[in-house]
Amino acid sequence: MYVILTYDIKVEDDGPKVLRNVFKICKRYLTHIQDSVFEGELSESQIMKLNIELKKYIRNDKDSIIIFKSRHERWLDKEFWGKREDKLANIF
Repeated sequence: MYVILTYDIKVEDDGPKVLRNVFKICKRYLTHIQDSVFEGELSESQIMKLNIELKKYIRNDKDSIIIFKSRHERWLDKEFWGKREDKLANIF
């Protein structure tokens, strides 16, 4: 399954620690493409593992994660506006 994951971590209180941990976990599963955006292919079991790992750090009253799922990347149309990052080149 093709996944795009975005997160929004509030930096107040222990936010910087949460942000570091969420970033590290996401980077193990997906390709980091822009600030708080990751993408890549994951199985349902990998998505479940990712969810379990992230729940250890996410503060339900302050932070959010959104996962967009598609059967395959080919079902998504990508458009780039503005600067196109080199790290995106390995995704095509």
